[in-house]
Amino acid sequence: MGFFDNFKISRLKEGLEKTRDTFREKLAVITKGKTEIDEEFLEGLETILVAADVGVETTLGIVEAITDRAKRETYRSEEELNKMLMEEIQLMLEETGEEHPLDFEAPLPAKPYVILIVGVNGAGKTTSVAKLAHNYDKAGKKVIIAAADTFRAAAYEQLQIWADRAGVPMIGQGQGSDPASVVYDAVSAAVSRNADVVLVDTAGRLHNKSHLMEELAKIMRVAKKRIPEAPHEVLLVLDGTTGQNAVQQAREFTKFVQVTGLVVTKLDGTSKGGIVLSISRELKLPVKYIGVGEKIDDLQLFDRAEFVQALLGRERK
Repeated sequence: MGFFDNFKISRLKEGLEKTRDTFREKLAVITKGKTEIDEEFLEGLETILVAADVGVETTLGIVEAITDRAKRETYRSEEELNKMLMEEIQLMLEETGEEHPLDFEAPLPAKPYVILIVGVNGAGKTTSVAKLAHNYDKAGKKVIIAAADTFRAAAYEQLQIWADRAGVPMIGQGQGSDPASVVYDAVSAAVSRNADVVLVDTAGRLHNKSHLMEELAKIMRVAKKRIPEAPHEVLLVLDGTTGQNAVQQAREFTKFVQVTGLVVTKLDGTSKGGIVLSISRELKLPVKYIGVGEKIDDLQLFDRAEFVQALLGRERK
């Protein structure tokens, strides 16, 4: 494992520190002196998982899986329980399909590769766009950002600041302009400039829900005029600190938009990082990226094994 891999895992562990410390502290209480998995232990585990915002449905699934395993296997120590938890949590994450997206350095399936970023205001859409742009640019890809959030005041200026930090060009027309027109210009520019990636920042709120969804649908139609397969990805950005509200937001968006993957942000600011498990399992959508800090290089590809290791503070044996 190289320096940058070690650095990435280190940042992941730091980002999940609040969740991990809280989880391990409570787990140590219910495992102390235990030589078997009994009803008292399972109730305690259920309480801990729910408190970490793993979600009721996912919590019950984990508890049921451990109960079944306890009938076949012997539990003697906290280490053995951690190993069992890691395995069951990772198995649940595997139910959501592909493990993680292509590395930023990998060849893209299409060129230009159009990625639509959606989500409510405040979830971290704009910063996620910039961080994705930074990663692709660092990997040698030519990137263009489309400033299609023309509804919110100052959205254009905020995105321009982040685009400058990422060192990536941005195309936009300012507040009140037609978002679909912005996307058309950006995709056209990407074609003419031989760009690799187009990242589209969209509005998180308009006059009402139907208006927002109609706008997103229009953006997709316009993008297809230049590139029939676009958008190639629709990433939904969710704020990890909002807990189960993030799950509800995702359900609303997926009713109207064909989301291909999730970006869960601000995991460094919460002790409830278990929300990643809840979102992933209950929505049957892969978490593709996670945010573990405010710096421009703090957006990471989601790796199941590394996440579970960082969450529980144990390496798989």
